[in-house]
Amino acid sequence: QVQLVESGGGLVQAGGSLRLSCAASGRTVSSYAMGWFRQAPGKEREFVARISRTGIITFYADSVKGRVTISRDNAKNTVYLQMNSLKPEDTAVYYCALDVDNRHTEVPEEYDYWGQGTQVTVSS
Repeated sequence: QVQLVESGGGLVQAGGSLRLSCAASGRTVSSYAMGWFRQAPGKEREFVARISRTGIITFYADSVKGRVTISRDNAKNTVYLQMNSLKPEDTAVYYCALDVDNRHTEVPEEYDYWGQGTQVTVSS
């Protein structure tokens, strides 16, 4: 069993920054690809970024490219999402997810474990 716990969300003004963390327990995340997703009220969950198990390969949604950086510290069993130049449209609950098959995918249904989410609110 895997537990993923996100933290670091909060209220920030437009143009500000936040760093989200996803701490894993139950499995060593260094063996697995990880992803970040978000879900705004009334919208479907959408892909934000993903990272390979070694951290060498990363991929971003067009909506956040250039503003967001995904990284991982396998020694700490933690994945991060650094978000800069935040916009009101970035407001959502942000989730981290783990893919046990390392599929390098942007499809939420292909991730096996999810955290409970952390709220990010960007005011204009």
